Amino acid sequence: MAQETMSFQTEVKQLLQLMIHSLYSNKEIFLRELVSNASDAADKLRFEAIADGSLLENDPDLRIRVTHDAAARTITIDDNGIGMSRDEAIANLGTIAKSGTRDFFDRLSGDQQKDAALIGQFGVGFYSGFIVADRITVETRRAGKPAAEGVRWESAGDGEFAIETIERAQRGTTITLHLRADEDELLSSWKLKSLIQKYSDHIALPILMQKEEWDAEKSEMVVKDEFETVNQASALWTRSKNDIDAEQYTSFYKHLAHTQDDPLAWTHNRVEGRTEYTQLLYLPSKAPFDLWDRSQRGGLKLYVKRVFIMDDAEQLLPSYLRFIRGVVDSSDLPLNVSREILQESRDVRAIRDGVTKRVLSMLEELAENEADKYATFWGEFGQVLKEGIGEDNANRERLAKLVRFSSTHDDSDAQKVSLAEYVGRMKESQTKIYYVSADSWRAARNSPHLEVFRKKGIEVLLLTDRVDEWMLSFLTEFEGKPIASVARGDLDLVPDEAEKEVQEQVGDALKPLVEKAKEVLKDKAKDVRLTFRLTDSPSCLVADDGAMSGYLQRMLKAAGQNAPAAQPILEINPEHPLVKQLSADTPHIDDWCHLLFDQALLAEGGSLEDPNAYVRRANSLLLAAAGK
Repeated sequence: MAQETMSFQTEVKQLLQLMIHSLYSNKEIFLRELVSNASDAADKLRFEAIADGSLLENDPDLRIRVTHDAAARTITIDDNGIGMSRDEAIANLGTIAKSGTRDFFDRLSGDQQKDAALIGQFGVGFYSGFIVADRITVETRRAGKPAAEGVRWESAGDGEFAIETIERAQRGTTITLHLRADEDELLSSWKLKSLIQKYSDHIALPILMQKEEWDAEKSEMVVKDEFETVNQASALWTRSKNDIDAEQYTSFYKHLAHTQDDPLAWTHNRVEGRTEYTQLLYLPSKAPFDLWDRSQRGGLKLYVKRVFIMDDAEQLLPSYLRFIRGVVDSSDLPLNVSREILQESRDVRAIRDGVTKRVLSMLEELAENEADKYATFWGEFGQVLKEGIGEDNANRERLAKLVRFSSTHDDSDAQKVSLAEYVGRMKESQTKIYYVSADSWRAARNSPHLEVFRKKGIEVLLLTDRVDEWMLSFLTEFEGKPIASVARGDLDLVPDEAEKEVQEQVGDALKPLVEKAKEVLKDKAKDVRLTFRLTDSPSCLVADDGAMSGYLQRMLKAAGQNAPAAQPILEINPEHPLVKQLSADTPHIDDWCHLLFDQALLAEGGSLEDPNAYVRRANSLLLAAAGK
C-alpha cells in the first residue's frame, strides 16, 4: 500500500507541543516510557501465546534491544513483542484512545517535574520520544501476520504522520528516534546504560545493548557485534526481600504507577498454604487522576507463574482500596484464567481477602509508627477508605480505627482525630460520640448545634466529606459508644438541678408562643419545641430520631437522587433576647415564626424555597422595628 499522510487527533497535537516545549528539562523520561511500552508488548504476546503458540514464530526468547548510531544521530528501541497491525498503529500512535485526555490537560500545573509524572498515567508515553527527537520512525508487524503486512509509521511531530505497508520479517516493533541537534550526550552507550539501570532495571525482560571495549590502537571505545544484558532481567517480586533495597523497590513502583513520586510504603511477602501467591503492594503518596471513577481498577497486575495475565485485576481488591498499586503472582490459578473465572474462583477470593488484610496491616503500621506519612495518606485517600465502612463488613472494626476526622478539639481543619482518641477524651458522664455534618469545615465549626457542647466542654466531630453521613449509617457505634448526630433528636446531656428548674419555668411561660409557631409553620416543620442546646442562636433545625438529616437530603438532591421527604423540627432558644421579646400576641408574629425557621435553615447550609418571601418578611420586620 502506498504511503498515506494522516492528521493527528487534536489532543495529540496539543500533547506534542507540550512534549517539545514544556517538558524538555525532564527528557530522561523518554527512555523509561519507551522501554516500558516494549515490556508491555512482550507481556501481551506471552499472554496471547498461551492460547496460540504459533504467535512466537520460532522466536520464543523475548527481549528488548537499545542501540545508537552516532553518525546517523539515532537511538533505536527494538522489541520482539506483540507488534501492531496497520489499524493498531493508526489507533495507538495517532490518537489518545484512553479516556481522561481532557483531564490530562486540565491537570497540567506548569511545574515541569509534576507534569512529567503525568505522562505514563495517561497512557501517552510514546509521545515522550518527541522531547529528544525531531522525527520518529516506527516499523512494526503484529505477531501472526505475514511479513508482507509490516507497517512503517513516521512523523516529525508537526501535526501529521505518514504510514505505509512494508515487508518486515521480524515480529514486534522498532522505534527509531532521530535526535535533535543538541542531544549529543544521549549518543553514548554509557549514558543510555545508566538511564536503563536507573529507570528500567526491574524490567523482567533482558534489555540488551551492544558490548564495547577499548581499542588501544585507535584510543577509543569500539562497539562489538555481540549484545549483553544491562539490567537485572528478573521479576523483582520473585526475588528475596533481602536482595532488594529501597531504591529498587521505589524504582519498580515508579514503573508500575507511571509516576515520579516515591511511594509512601510497601509490603512484599509470599503467602503459602492452600493458596500460594506472592504480593508486592504499594501505597501511593499522590492520588491518581481517576481516583473517583469507581470503574477504574488499574491498581494490581495479575501474573500466574510469572506470566502476565491482566493489568487491572479488579477482583483482587475491593473498590475502596482501588488506589493500591502492585503485583500479585499466583502459583495456583490456571494460565488461561479469564475475568469470568476470576469472579467464580475460590482461590481468587482467598487472594482478595489476603491482599485486603495485608493492605490494612500496612495502614495500621503507618498510623501507629509514622503519623506524618499516615496524615499524607489520609489527605489523599481518606474519603475513599471511608467507603469501606459500608462495603466491607468483615473488616469494619479495623477500618473504624483507621478513619480520621476534624473536631472541636483544635482549631485546625485537618482530619487527624481518630475515634479511639475521641473516646479517650470523653467526659466521665458522656455516653455518646457526637458529630455534626456540614458542607464545609467552617460551616460545621460555626453550627448553632455546637453551642451547648462548647458550654459544657464536650468534643464534637466535624464531618464535611460527602461520604460521611452514608458511612455513619453503617458505623453506628465504636467501642460500645453510640455515634450520634448533634442535629438529630433530643439531646441526652443531663442538666444540673438549677438548669432543670429554669427550663421548667421557661417552658411554661413560652408554651403559647410554641403552640402559635406550630400552627404557623405546620407546612414546614414537623414540630416546634423549646431547646437548651443553643446559647447564642435564636433557633435551629433538627431531624427526628431515625429521620434523614437535612444535610443528607441536600446531598442526595445535588446528586440527582430522590430523598425521602422529611420535615425538620424547629427548636427555639428561650434564652435568646429575640425570643424573649416574642409572644403569641406579638404584632407580625407569623412573619417572626417564618423568620426563625428560615434563619435556622440558612445556618445549617440549606437553601430557601422562596428567597423573595424571606426578604419581604425581613424588610417588613425591620421597618416595624424602626417605627416606620
